[in-house]
Amino acid sequence: MNRVEYNRTVDAFSDDVYRFIYKMCRSKEMAEDIVQDSYMKLWEDVSQIDYGKAKAFLFSTSYHRMIDVLRRENKYGDIEAVGDRVEVASPGYTGLQEVLEFALAKLPSIQKTVVLLRDYEAYSYHEIAEITGLNESQVKVYIFRARAFMKEFIRRPDVVV
Repeated sequence: MNRVEYNRTVDAFSDDVYRFIYKMCRSKEMAEDIVQDSYMKLWEDVSQIDYGKAKAFLFSTSYHRMIDVLRRENKYGDIEAVGDRVEVASPGYTGLQEVLEFALAKLPSIQKTVVLLRDYEAYSYHEIAEITGLNESQVKVYIFRARAFMKEFIRRPDVVV
């Protein structure tokens, strides 16, 4: 990949990567840092990465970096980020959107990741497998289980009311 292709990659994928990471960690600053780190890693390996594989590389790198950051925060704590993680209801959201976001937050991390990549980012099963390091069968199982959980969760009257 050359400099022009790298710049094209920044223009084409930075918003998608940011949106994916932000939905996972719910911290604007953390998502920005992770996206920046991912693009730095891409730049360091720019001569070894094909332009066609750049999107998968960015999502994979961002995902693994986010996991590392979250594990470090869970282990050592990050007092400054506590206030950032408190979710405030936005007046623009409908009740259904809030329920979906709440159900999504209840999923285990890997299920949340694969659902976001499949349903929000429209990746194929093969691409999700490359990004997460799972095989396609595992990806399909996690997506099925996540959707089944969300469907049952949304059907509960105590959640909707």
